[in-house]
Amino acid sequence: MKIAIVHDFLTKIGGAEKVLLEITKIFPDAPIFSLLYDQEGTKGYFSEKNVITSYLNKYPRSIVKSKKFLLSKFPQAIESFDFSEYDIVISSSNSYAHGILTKPSTLHICYSHSPMRFVWDWYHEYLSENKIGLSPIGLYIRKLLHDIRIWDFVAADRADYWLANSRNSADRIKKYYKKASTIIYPPVNLESISPSFDLPDDYYLIVSRLEPYKKIDFVIDTFNKNRKNLVIIGEGSDKSRLKKLAKDSIEFLGWQSDQSVHEYMKNAKALIFPGEEDFGITPIESLASGRPVIAYGKGGVKESITAKTGVFFSEQNEDSLNVAVRELEKNYINFSPHECRNQAEKFSNAIFTKQLMEFVEEKQKEYFDEK
Repeated sequence: MKIAIVHDFLTKIGGAEKVLLEITKIFPDAPIFSLLYDQEGTKGYFSEKNVITSYLNKYPRSIVKSKKFLLSKFPQAIESFDFSEYDIVISSSNSYAHGILTKPSTLHICYSHSPMRFVWDWYHEYLSENKIGLSPIGLYIRKLLHDIRIWDFVAADRADYWLANSRNSADRIKKYYKKASTIIYPPVNLESISPSFDLPDDYYLIVSRLEPYKKIDFVIDTFNKNRKNLVIIGEGSDKSRLKKLAKDSIEFLGWQSDQSVHEYMKNAKALIFPGEEDFGITPIESLASGRPVIAYGKGGVKESITAKTGVFFSEQNEDSLNVAVRELEKNYINFSPHECRNQAEKFSNAIFTKQLMEFVEEKQKEYFDEK
């Protein structure tokens, strides 16, 4: 059986790209098809893989780096890939990858990190964050997003089977695509993370892309006022604005290697996870390091963080976050590093590999026995 893998964009390293890396380990001979690829931006994670890009990757880098200029072209570009020589295609999708075209003789399994949020449930937030009003250009963008939403719904029929990375994602796949899905939680490379059982240092930690939708600004406002130490790891378009907001108790470290990130996690009091994510691998890495998580109580973290491994806050504002920080500090002795690590073990690479291989083998047999 010839297998191919499809991923939306290989331009940065995030949770979806770490999942993709594990999928490529399960199917090491499978090429990766992606709309855009930036070896530098992905820190060499895929430098030894056979990455096949769309024609959009030949555009000037200044255009490629700001994907907003290419919004109208992504649906057509993902449809331009030819999978006629492959028996099985696994798409790793949070936007366009599920929209590939395959022949009836090809089995298409989609592992969905999320239906594309900016045209569905985050549509109005997207318009607000990007200041898209009712000017002629604003109306054009609104019409474009409307067209992408229609394409996205139609394209959902092209996958033969759907996998979801959480119950949260499965519910959204059902709502927006009207599709049932099987949940396989993303993997965390626990072998590379050793937990700390010592007392932590005096700081909290954020590890995130620095983008407006990650909601890091209210965390900065909170720590500016409570004067507790906060370390922020990550890069993104919002970095300069966030640095201007921060006072001297907040330190920005930029991009760090996985090894460095895990060291900071081991020594932190807790990870702060302020946004709503469909699952969230970073909180699991914190648990694997033996440290609890303070998280916004919506999205996939409700499936991974327990009362013994973290604290939730209900609103994305200073008051709500401060209450959570005080609760964690008051009861810190109850958040055992052993309990945190045990919870993380439920999301190991081994479990992910076993579940994905069993699913592919089962659906492969079903699909081709029907032919």
